[in-house]
Amino acid sequence: MASKAETEDGTTARRGRPRSAATTAAILQSAYTLMATTGLAATTIDAIARHSNVSKMTIYKWWPSREALLIDAFLDQASRAVPLPVTGNPAAQIRRHAATYTEALLGEFGRVQLAVISECVSKTGSAEIFYERYLNLRRSRVLETIVNGQKDGSIGASGAPGDLYDAIYGSLFYRYVFGIKPLTPAYARNLVNLVLRPNADA
Repeated sequence: MASKAETEDGTTARRGRPRSAATTAAILQSAYTLMATTGLAATTIDAIARHSNVSKMTIYKWWPSREALLIDAFLDQASRAVPLPVTGNPAAQIRRHAATYTEALLGEFGRVQLAVISECVSKTGSAEIFYERYLNLRRSRVLETIVNGQKDGSIGASGAPGDLYDAIYGSLFYRYVFGIKPLTPAYARNLVNLVLRPNADA
């Protein structure tokens, strides 16, 4: 069985001939575009191959399943639409990230995310793939930011980082799914302050 290597965006690639970055980008962009415009049901491997002008053989060689490709396409879009925090003090990073995530939820990104989760959880039973390829990567990065804030004192909340993360992002997604108001970037920033209890200058 071919071994696999972890890539920077959390996806896995089979060893052997390197992927073409341009071809990979075309496949991922085509998959996301189709999900956003035609829906998941119509986003088949055949449709992605036609839209990206890439052979189905190449797609099947690089992704173990359609679900894995759809999740990677969503992850690729998320890396641009909702970039992970990298600068500023920890509390400010998370406020900015939560506000950006909320703004994205209210648009096309939110609809696609909900559709991908629905596909993975209720239709194909591949929730583990979504967690491994998307949520775990991003959750781990934000947890690291929370830990750093607790260590340097800029975050006053002493709870487990995972619980604090879930209180913020779980609440935002819950409000989005059920249409509970308010759900705005300002609300997200206030929620971060409520949960993390940052110092006044953070």
